[in-house]
Amino acid sequence: MSRFFHGDSSSESSSSDEEELYSEEEDTAEKAESEDDSEEGDEDSEDDSSSDEDGKAKTGASKFLRSDDEESEESSDEERPTLVKSAKDKRFEELEATIKSIENAEKINDWAHISAEFDKLNRQVVKLVQAGTTPKIYVKAIADLEDFMNETIAKQKVSTKKMNATNSRGLNAVKQRIKRNNKDYAKDIELFREDKDAYLESEEEDAIPVEKPKKVKYSLALDDAGDDEGFSTVGKGGRTLQYTAESILKNLRAIVESRGKKNTDKSEQIKVMEKLHEVAVTPYQKIRVLLSLISTRFDLTSGSASFMSQEQWKSAEQEFGTLLEILNENPDIVVLENAEEWEDDEKQPTAAAGTKLKIPGSIVSFVERLDDELTRSLQQIDPHTAEYIERLTDEGALYTNIVRGLLYVEGLAKDKDLDIPQESKNRIIIRRLEHVYFKPSQVVTILEENTWKAIPSALDSEVTPRATTDSETIVFTLCTYLYQHSEGIIRARAMLCHIYFLALHDQYYRSRDMMLMSHLQETISSFDVNTQILYNRTLVQVGLCAFRAGLVYEAQNTLQDICGSGRQKELLAQGVMIQRYSQVSPEQERLERQRQLPFHMHINLELLECVYLTCSMLLEIPLLAQTGSSPDIKKRVISKTYRRMLEYHERQIFTGPPENTRDHVMQASKALAAGEWKKSTEFIHSIKIWDLMAQPDAIKKMLSEQIQEEGLRTYLFTYAPFYDTLSVETLAKMFELTERRIAAVISKMISHEELAAALDQVNSAIIFRKGVELSRLQSLALTLSDKASGLIESNERILEQRTQGTANAFDRNAQGGGRGGRGGRGGRGGRGQRGEGRGDGGGGQSSRQPGGNQFTGGAMGNRGAVRA
Repeated sequence: MSRFFHGDSSSESSSSDEEELYSEEEDTAEKAESEDDSEEGDEDSEDDSSSDEDGKAKTGASKFLRSDDEESEESSDEERPTLVKSAKDKRFEELEATIKSIENAEKINDWAHISAEFDKLNRQVVKLVQAGTTPKIYVKAIADLEDFMNETIAKQKVSTKKMNATNSRGLNAVKQRIKRNNKDYAKDIELFREDKDAYLESEEEDAIPVEKPKKVKYSLALDDAGDDEGFSTVGKGGRTLQYTAESILKNLRAIVESRGKKNTDKSEQIKVMEKLHEVAVTPYQKIRVLLSLISTRFDLTSGSASFMSQEQWKSAEQEFGTLLEILNENPDIVVLENAEEWEDDEKQPTAAAGTKLKIPGSIVSFVERLDDELTRSLQQIDPHTAEYIERLTDEGALYTNIVRGLLYVEGLAKDKDLDIPQESKNRIIIRRLEHVYFKPSQVVTILEENTWKAIPSALDSEVTPRATTDSETIVFTLCTYLYQHSEGIIRARAMLCHIYFLALHDQYYRSRDMMLMSHLQETISSFDVNTQILYNRTLVQVGLCAFRAGLVYEAQNTLQDICGSGRQKELLAQGVMIQRYSQVSPEQERLERQRQLPFHMHINLELLECVYLTCSMLLEIPLLAQTGSSPDIKKRVISKTYRRMLEYHERQIFTGPPENTRDHVMQASKALAAGEWKKSTEFIHSIKIWDLMAQPDAIKKMLSEQIQEEGLRTYLFTYAPFYDTLSVETLAKMFELTERRIAAVISKMISHEELAAALDQVNSAIIFRKGVELSRLQSLALTLSDKASGLIESNERILEQRTQGTANAFDRNAQGGGRGGRGGRGGRGGRGQRGEGRGDGGGGQSSRQPGGNQFTGGAMGNRGAVRA
């Protein structure tokens, strides 16, 4: 029978139990309501863990009820007094516990534990010192620890047993920290060591509680902030921070030590140092504050993607100028990279007689960082906005600081005792050179004049004296100095800057000779990327200079490497070429963007392409006309890029009016090839990009003359087979050139064997030689012979690859055993001797007469000799 049918009695009993439980709970609730609220929490917490006196746990409703014994115990606990400790007492207890831990570690010589506890001790005492005087037990602890450390070091020098690595590291850490830490408490430590007992007994007298005005520490009023000695600021927790001239070095030390740590508010540090600079009295203090302040401003730009704000950059630039002024006014104080740091923050260092006070720092690094930050901001700003122009005006102030930095380094180099490295001077000179090499001479002259006006008249430079304002002289002087005193990358960059400047100012032959004599084209691949970019820029500028001088062949040959690659933007660092299937990582793309030049340093890429295509047209069109009479010239291609564009243009069914530079050059090429030189000239002159060059009228005149001459050459190449004689006067009228000029062009073509003709100067005519030009059949025959010879060469290469390692495989006269050729078995001559070939008629005849059945070296030649 199912167990569900036996539940009658049990259900009745359970319902009665539930009624009793509910009634008991109602009684308990009434009692609980009558009791105090404070007792409810105690009852709830104690009832859960209560048990009967017999050790049996209460069950059912009884476990929610309290006994009389429990109530009496709770009342006795309430009557017991509670001890409340102040925060200061708790901190003292923690301090004493840490000191006790250090003393225990000293007994077992555990320096790793001592080092950790010493750091903990210094953190604990900070709050106590801020609240009042320094605790005497702390002074006793650090004094005893220093004595114990000195004893341990002395024992280690004598002992043969070495300390383990962990203890040794802990000892060294304590040694470094305790000396620095104890300087702050030197007076207290001296008093303690003079009379230890008296010092400790006076602790109770000193610890008199001082009444604190309530709520004052939360007041933010700064009515008495500015007094004569310093200023006060409400810091964290409402504590008043005092900055005076005496505490400047300590505050600087704290700021320098916090650099690089997490959660460091650099903006707050800058504000603090600005106020420290205001209260600084001595030149030493001002210099120390400015060095730290400028470095912290540079630290604000974390990461390579961001750049320094204009406000921060201008502040750093002004503070750098102030720093140089203070250093010039106080020649007995110098800033050097290899100077030792002064560690005593209590007093200011003094220089010995006849020496100079050295402060660690780097003027050259500040100059370089200011320059880099300005360049980075110009990279990020849109160049087509007014903001870019406004930002570019800061370059004048930067150039002034570069020159002033150079003057300061020159002054330091005069003192032989300071041992200033030559590299510092070279670094700042190359920065100055890189700000002037790409500018026109008029701009450089104005920049130099404004710079020397802003520099005190008492200062002058040895490298570039104040009287020197001519731009070419300045660039030449700076470059010559670097040629003599530098090497490696700086020297190469100086040479490239010099060549660029000469090419920019239309001195083609000097720039070309310097480029060739430098041999940089052979070693440029070993330099860094930025120097390679400068080399590409210089090469392009030399090519443009050749074009302006009318040297078309030299210009095209120079620009071929850059413009023929199709990567002008990337090679000149004027844009990032994002290709469709390129596998460029984000890191590489970021580095590529960092190397981009500011917009004002760009070379116009449209002008560059126009010059390159125009030069290619003037060289390629006569060459294409010449191929009709001499098929060998077909192999010669001057510009593949231009040929592809021309072929694409010729394939077009409909060509409308030209829209861009490329269309103008292509249609001019088509007109020139057809003999319409005037139309070609009109197309070239209608390109508006020529107006960007220095003398556009002279450029257009030069291009007209070049088109006339190349049109004449093209005409002669094309129609020479149809003439017996041709009058020079006719050509002069046709191409609007003088007879003298036409005679010169024809003579040059005859001397270079480009034209099979003779010049009759008596009758002023050209006499063409017939039979020299090849017919169509002869040209095709020559082409066929060239292809046949190429096929034979490729066949021989295949054979050499297949017979590698078997040099005598096809040698019929080889001696040294083995059978001869594969003749018929038991043929006419019988079997020959071993090591001899099979003869035609008689046995043993080893030689084979030359004939048609020999191995010919063909593709099937590996079958051996052919049967007779």
